[in-house]
Amino acid sequence: MSDLIDDPNMGGDTSAEPLSRAIGDRYLTYALSTIMHRALPDARDGLKPVHRRILYAMRELRLSAGGRFRKSSKISGDVMGNFHPHGDQAIYDAMARLAQDFNVRYPLVDGQGNFGNIDGDNPAASRYTEARLTAIAEAMMEGLAENAVDFRDNYDGTLTEPVVLPAAIPNLLANGASGIAVGMATNIPPHNIEELCNAALHLIKTPDARDETLLNYVPGPDFPTGGTMVEPRVNVAEAYRTGRGSFRLRAKWEKEDLGRGQWQIVVTEIPYQVQKSRLIEKIAELIQTKRVPILADIRDESADDIRMILEPRSKAVDPDVLMNMLFRNSDLEVRFSLNMNVLIDGVTPKVCSLKEVLRAFLDHRREVLLRRSRHRMEKIDHRLEVLEGFIIAFLNLDRVIDIIRYDDDPKAALMAEDWSVKRGRAASEADYVSPIGLDAAGELSEVQAEAILNMRLRSLRRLEELELIRERDALMEERAGLEDLLESEDLQWVRISDQIREVRKTFGAKSEGGARRTLIEEAGEVEEVPLEAMIEREPITVVCSRMGWVRAMKGHIDLTQKLKFKDGDEGRFAFHAETTDRLLVFGTNGRFYTVSASNLPGGRGMGEPLRLMIDFPNEADIVDILIHKPGRKLVVASSAGDGFLVSEDDVLAQTRSGKQVLNVRGDATALVCKPVQGDTVAVVGENRKVLVFPVEDLPEMARGKGVRLQKYKDGGLSDVTTFNLAEGLSWFDPAGRRRVQSELAEWTGRRAGSGRMAPRGFPRDNKFN
Repeated sequence: MSDLIDDPNMGGDTSAEPLSRAIGDRYLTYALSTIMHRALPDARDGLKPVHRRILYAMRELRLSAGGRFRKSSKISGDVMGNFHPHGDQAIYDAMARLAQDFNVRYPLVDGQGNFGNIDGDNPAASRYTEARLTAIAEAMMEGLAENAVDFRDNYDGTLTEPVVLPAAIPNLLANGASGIAVGMATNIPPHNIEELCNAALHLIKTPDARDETLLNYVPGPDFPTGGTMVEPRVNVAEAYRTGRGSFRLRAKWEKEDLGRGQWQIVVTEIPYQVQKSRLIEKIAELIQTKRVPILADIRDESADDIRMILEPRSKAVDPDVLMNMLFRNSDLEVRFSLNMNVLIDGVTPKVCSLKEVLRAFLDHRREVLLRRSRHRMEKIDHRLEVLEGFIIAFLNLDRVIDIIRYDDDPKAALMAEDWSVKRGRAASEADYVSPIGLDAAGELSEVQAEAILNMRLRSLRRLEELELIRERDALMEERAGLEDLLESEDLQWVRISDQIREVRKTFGAKSEGGARRTLIEEAGEVEEVPLEAMIEREPITVVCSRMGWVRAMKGHIDLTQKLKFKDGDEGRFAFHAETTDRLLVFGTNGRFYTVSASNLPGGRGMGEPLRLMIDFPNEADIVDILIHKPGRKLVVASSAGDGFLVSEDDVLAQTRSGKQVLNVRGDATALVCKPVQGDTVAVVGENRKVLVFPVEDLPEMARGKGVRLQKYKDGGLSDVTTFNLAEGLSWFDPAGRRRVQSELAEWTGRRAGSGRMAPRGFPRDNKFN
C-alpha cells in the first residue's frame, strides 16, 4: 500500500502521501533531533543540551563555587521541570559525570557525597548527594547577564534558556565529549587547558598557522586518569589534521625493589575509562588460564590513589617482557579513538581538525566580546542619560524643588521646562555642556525626569554632586574605549588574548590539578613474546591416561616405571618434554588442539581431564599427542584409508576449540597422525595387506579429506608409517624382537593400490611399532 488511509478512528488531520516519503520525513526529523539536541556537542562551548541546562539551572539556584551545596534531587528536579523534560535519572547521571574527576579532566560540578568511583561503582541516589558549581563552570557562564549569547524559550514557553554558553575556556577540547547519534558519532579526548590556551594565543597571532605547528603547543590528549600515551607523533599529527584517528594509551608502572633480589611491579595509573575492578578481574583470569605464565599474582592496594601490585613468578623474569605481555593481553593498554564530529555553528555537524575547533572557539569568544561590549555601551548610555538629568537638577536645584513642590504634575513640568538657558550657581558650571546633549528645546527626557523625582533628599549634598561628575567622566572614558574596541578588530583580539591569558593563569599548569597528567613517549608496537621468554625451561614428563586424564611430572622419569591411575583407568601416553613445549593433541574428529606444557597440572595427583583445557567433544577420542616441532611434517589418515601430508605450523590452534585439519564423514574417524621420518610410506589395512609407495606421492595440504592411500574391498585402514627405503621396513614381532624387511619390491606399488599380504612375522594387531 503506497498511500496512508484516511482512518476516522485515528482522529485529527490525516494526509495522503507515499508511505516511504512519510517514514523518511519522520525519521529524518528524529535523526536531526538526535544529532542536534542529544548526541553531538556544540563546538563553541563543548556542551550537549542536557549539560548546558544542568549548569544553567544550578546558576539560577545560585549554587556558586563558594556557596552552599543543594541536594542533587532538587537540582535534577529543577532541570527536568524547567528545561529538560526527560527522565530525572538520566539528568542525574549526566550531572554526576560532570562531578567525576576520573571521567572529566576539569569537573564542572562540585559533588559532595558518593558520586561513583574508578572501580565502576554507580553514584548514590540523588537524595543522598549534594552539588554546586565549580569555578570553571562559573567561567563558562560569565557574561550571561550581559547579553553575551542568545536565549530561547524553554519547552513550554514559560522560561528562557541560553542557546549556548559564553564559555571562557575551550571546554570542548578541555573536557572532551562522546556520543552516538543517528548515522554518526563523536569521541573527543580531554586536553590540558594550559596547552589549549597557548595554542589559541598562537592562532590569534598567526591565523594561518599550520596544523603541525599547533602540535608544538598541544602534543596530545591529557587524560584525567593520567597514563602514558605512546602513539607516534606522525600519527597524532594526522589525527589532529583530519579529525579522525586513535591514540595508544598505557598504564603507568614502576619496578619496586623488595630486597634480596625480589621485586614487584606497581601500577600507579590506569588508562582512561578503564574500570579498575574489571581490569583486575581480567588480569586474574589471565593468571588462572596461564596465558601470561610469568605472572604469579595481582593485588589491589589502592586507597585514594591507584596502587595495583603485580608479582612475577620468578625474580629472573624481565619486567619489560612481563608488562609487554600484559599490554598485549589486557586493558593496561587501550586505544582511544578520536572522532572530532561536532556542531561547528550549533547546527551543522562536521568532522573538524584541531585548528578548526580552536578557531570556532575563538570566533565565539569574539562574538561574545562584541555582544557584551554593545550591552555595556547601552548600560553606559542609559546611566549617562540619568547622570545628565541629575547634574542639571543640581545646577538648577531651586527651580527643580519649586516645580516638585508646587506643580500638580511635576514630571510633565520637568520635561516641559527649557533647561538650556538656566545654568546654576557657579561660573565654572555655567559652561557645562551635556555629554549626550539635550534636545533642541533643552528639555529633559522621561527617563531623566523620572530619575530626578525618585532621587532621595540626602542626595542633594554638594559632595554627591561632585561624585556624579566624577562618575560621568569615568563612564565617558569607558565609553570611548568601548567605541574604539568595537571599531578595531585588532583591539578585539588583544582583549581576547588578555582574557585567555587570565584563564591560563587561573586554571593553567600552576593551578591545583592543572599540570599535565598524561606522559607522552615514543614506543613501538608490542611484539609477540615467544613462549620460551615467558617460562622457565624445566624438564617434565607428560602422562595421559586412556580416559584422558593428563599431568606433568617434574623431571624426566623412567617411562617404564609403574604409575598410579584412577580405578578402571590405565596409562596410554607418556613422553619426556619441557615446560616451554607446545603439545599437539589430534582427535578422532580430525581436529588438532594446542596445549601449552606449562599449563598442565602437576604430577602429585591423578591430573585433570584434558577436556577441561580444550573443547574436546565427549564422543571423540585422542589419536595421538605430539610435541610441536616447527617445520616438521605429519602424515594424517582416516579409517577409510584417505590421508595427506600437513605441516605442523599449519595445525597450531589459537583457541580452545582447536583447528579442523582432516575432514571425516559418516562412520570414518581420524586414525593416524605420525611425523614423516623417511622417503617412503607403508600402509597396512585391516585385511593385513601392505602397500609401500614414495612419500612424494602424497600431497601436502592444510585441510581436507586427502587422497586414497590404499584400496579395500572389506574393512579399512589399520596403520601408516614412514621410513627410509634404504634402511628397510621394520617392526617388532610378538616376542619383542626387531624385524627388518629390506627387500620390499613385492609390496611396492602405486598409491591407492590393494597391496600384498604382510611379510611373515608381521604383528597380529596390524600396527607398525
